[in-house]
Amino acid sequence: MARYPVRLLCSVLSCHPSGYYAWLKTPVTQREKKEREHLGFIKQSWLESGGVYGYRKIYRDLLAQGVACGKNRVARLMKLEGLFSQRGYHKRYRYRSGQASEVADNHLQRQFEVRAPNQVWVTDITYIKTHEGWLFLAVVMDLFSRHIIGWSMSHKINADLVLNALIMAIWRRKPKHRVLVHSDQGSQYTSYDWSELLQAHGLKASMSRKGNCHDNAVAESFFAQLKRERVKRRIYSDREQAKQDIFDYIEMFYNAKRRHGNNDDVSPVEFEKNYFMKLKGI
Repeated sequence: MARYPVRLLCSVLSCHPSGYYAWLKTPVTQREKKEREHLGFIKQSWLESGGVYGYRKIYRDLLAQGVACGKNRVARLMKLEGLFSQRGYHKRYRYRSGQASEVADNHLQRQFEVRAPNQVWVTDITYIKTHEGWLFLAVVMDLFSRHIIGWSMSHKINADLVLNALIMAIWRRKPKHRVLVHSDQGSQYTSYDWSELLQAHGLKASMSRKGNCHDNAVAESFFAQLKRERVKRRIYSDREQAKQDIFDYIEMFYNAKRRHGNNDDVSPVEFEKNYFMKLKGI
């Protein structure tokens, strides 16, 4: 009597009873087992990115780990599991020409592609909301690799904020040749202290036209990415908590790990490392 339901079920499913019993012993196919294994690597990569990576960057992560999994399979498994890249928070800017700076000309002229490190640095300021009040962040980025080489955070938006970020960049890079340092026309960047620091270290000032964010688009893009991938996913009770989280994003994730499309899909640190290795091989 026990076999009758099985035979009836097999007749409905058009399969042999031996096949049914074999399925009971190994109900999961080899393909399914492989996909479950791949999904584990995918989840790990996605979580380590802070939940911001899409299938393309996760696919590159898997390749780096020696995991053979096609890009389309990664996309399909992520979709089935509900894993998506962080998107949104996009602002539409109006194009305006703006007035030229009286302090320094726009030497950069939106030439954002640079062939070597320490040729062009860009700098800018943004603000981060906490329950304690605003936290201001200034960064200095090397345009070659999009590496954040200097940063500073404070509850005050003054000249010291940008000076400290530039001092960190100078200390880290110790440039041997003249570097172009591009900024907007904010009062912090038109101050005497800023000009004096540039001159003392042989750096050349460049400034965007007034009210034209596109002249410093790469720095603006970093801030948009920072807020999209980290700040808008958090609630900061005080400035100290925000400082620790921003530090973690810049130094532990963005510079060291985050794959950047402009860098052949490797991190800024890895991109510069590859550049210097090629120089040694020449």
